[in-house]
Amino acid sequence: MSRSAHPAGPRHADVLPEGHYTAPPADLNVLDPKVWSHTVTRTADGVVSVGGIEVTRLAEEFGTPAYFLDETDFRERARAWRTAFGHDADVFYAGKAFLSRAVVRWLHEEGLNLDVCSGGELATALSAGMPADRIAFHGNNKSETEIRAAIEAGVGRIVLDSFQEIVRVSHIAQSLGKRQRVQIRVTVGVEAHTHEFIATAHEDQKFGIALADGQAAEAVRRALSLDGLELVGIHSHIGSQIFDMAGFEVAARRVVGLLAAVRDEHGIELPEIDLGGGLGIAYTSEDDPREPHEIAKALSEIVTRECEAARLRTPRISVEPGRAIVGPTAFTLYEVGTIKPLDGLRTYVSVDGGMSDNIRTALYDAEYSVALVSRTSDADPMLARVVGKHCESGDIVVKDAFLPSDLAPGDLVAVPATGAYCRSMASNYNHALRPPVVAVQDGTARVIVRRETEEDLLRLDVG
Repeated sequence: MSRSAHPAGPRHADVLPEGHYTAPPADLNVLDPKVWSHTVTRTADGVVSVGGIEVTRLAEEFGTPAYFLDETDFRERARAWRTAFGHDADVFYAGKAFLSRAVVRWLHEEGLNLDVCSGGELATALSAGMPADRIAFHGNNKSETEIRAAIEAGVGRIVLDSFQEIVRVSHIAQSLGKRQRVQIRVTVGVEAHTHEFIATAHEDQKFGIALADGQAAEAVRRALSLDGLELVGIHSHIGSQIFDMAGFEVAARRVVGLLAAVRDEHGIELPEIDLGGGLGIAYTSEDDPREPHEIAKALSEIVTRECEAARLRTPRISVEPGRAIVGPTAFTLYEVGTIKPLDGLRTYVSVDGGMSDNIRTALYDAEYSVALVSRTSDADPMLARVVGKHCESGDIVVKDAFLPSDLAPGDLVAVPATGAYCRSMASNYNHALRPPVVAVQDGTARVIVRRETEEDLLRLDVG
């Protein structure tokens, strides 16, 4: 046998070790409110609705696949974060999770600030009326064009991510006759219990300046020495989809330790500390996320305790929830195309989308839920894998879930908790057209990001 061949056999795709999944739910028609947005319900005729509109009607009007965003739920979650942290702290919505001009307006109206990490996100924020002083600019390799645009706009802070960037931002600010407010992003050496690709506080990764070997302390020295910069604080972000607060406690202790070292060396107490975001949401019924008020209380107590121990004034705290606000507010609606039972393994259910509208399963091994939403069913449950229509065997939307065994082509299924990182990471793989985002509220649905067309694809192809 050739050494390059893989002796896969019939169970090559079977990634379900014994005990990996729980037994099917008692009733496949029940929708777990922990996973679905607040206005999602199943009507008397068995069809799921959101914002008072049945998904069958939404599919007829807007087509599938499509993202449906519960505006009421989004606003409630944004308001909950703002209320939990109060007026003595700042909440920056992490725009990378999902950003559109409508979302920017909602954030502005609900009193949240905005974190952007590219020129495109900055342009979107400014075009929708977000005040520049309520915007923070992130990124590990901001271009000179992006930095200049941010400083000219008057963003409230730029988060410095490298020694080169300290000099670059200062130089551009001085050339514009300005002094830019900045924070320094530090990596604190915390092991966040999350996927390797979304853990961001261990030292062997691209973000931030390490506390180890005095690098962060040297970054502070350089920032304080440059006339173009006003150093206002330290920034830390330990990762994403985190449920355990222990990592934040360690990170806060180490960041406060740096603040104390800055005071001892330079005689100043930096007024701000940003602990980032990354708090997890429920993608499945087994996930157990914490509420904003619990998170606010825990973070405030951690920082206050550490500052008291270091004899520091407690700095103004800021946080950056993105997924925690928008993630649960949306679901993706698909139409079932083909159904392929594999005896002894599972049933493959192909839908009209896939990795072009949700790359997270392939990229992070992310887990999702799925439900039949165009009707109810009393059929026995079947173990299913929901897959897309793209030319990749890794084109998986939901790895393992239970769906009714009478599922048929033309049925509508929905995957909840797709508000974060699905549309924002969507692609045109296989020249797929990226789906629309439709906001639904109080019986009204409106497109806030339209579906791409073939004309859009061809317009960019100038060859």
